[in-house]
Amino acid sequence: MNGILYADEPSRELEIRSARVPDNHIMLVTFSTGETRLCDFTEMYDDVPAFAPLHDERTFEDFRIDHGILTWCNGDIDISPTYLYDHSYEYSPFGELVSA
Repeated sequence: MNGILYADEPSRELEIRSARVPDNHIMLVTFSTGETRLCDFTEMYDDVPAFAPLHDERTFEDFRIDHGILTWCNGDIDISPTYLYDHSYEYSPFGELVSA
């Protein structure tokens, strides 16, 4: 504007606030946006070879949230909240899938 370049509004970084595993390799994740989304990790295993250890259900369920990032195996495996958000589905509080 008037020969001056203004930066956009700063965007807040997406973080994971909480997560739970209701079924095999399925996770409900609540993000810093307040949204809870359904994450089907079976769809991610082929795309991300680093997730191979998560095929083991015990390993998959033994996750931590470290500074807003979902991690496994003492931090050896992690997933970007943005990637997880982009590869998840809207989820209603009544347990119904809203859209894919």
